[in-house]
Amino acid sequence: MIRVVLADDHAVVRAGLRSLLELAGDVALVAEASSGEETVKKTLEHAPDVLVLDMRMPRGDGLFVLDALATHGASARALVLTTFDDEDVALEAIARGARGYLLKDVTFDRLLSAVRTLAAGGTCWSPGLSEEARRSIAAGPALGEAGAPGEEITSREREVLRLLAGGYSNREIAAALHVAEGTIKNHVSSILAKMGVRDRTRAALKAAERGYV
Repeated sequence: MIRVVLADDHAVVRAGLRSLLELAGDVALVAEASSGEETVKKTLEHAPDVLVLDMRMPRGDGLFVLDALATHGASARALVLTTFDDEDVALEAIARGARGYLLKDVTFDRLLSAVRTLAAGGTCWSPGLSEEARRSIAAGPALGEAGAPGEEITSREREVLRLLAGGYSNREIAAALHVAEGTIKNHVSSILAKMGVRDRTRAALKAAERGYV
């Protein structure tokens, strides 16, 4: 049986997904969560094979969940299931360890196939992702974001790193530096790639080791 934790802040969505997943003979829904904090707790508690993860939730969004699970070394394979067709968010989630990214208008067969694929160690991406994004995903361990491990961090990226290490969210960093949040997302993705890490926590630790913060 494929053990699944389902995380979504909308009870109706969870009920629908629960009913669909229960139709599959090889999937067992072991827990549900409606917030980021609860998702982290339930995932660590149940150690599922696959985490079906909404991106927008109270008390910690999907990126928060991915960061927290990476910090705890959790091995659940995260399948982001969202209504927001935002390629920057998709790449950010992938950079933080997500193994799949689909929109909520996906068919049940496609969703079930994705769950099975992730459980078997594979990946599954929305067909709506651009060719450029797909090339980025396929580029390697750094997941194709700009730059390569060891490439020099720019002065602006150091500013972002200092705030990131201080626990600031992308929105807070954008406000502090008077730029768009999407710009900060791009900087963070580039930082992760250049430092050869998959999440913000490891980036902050490596930044401290290198004297960037």
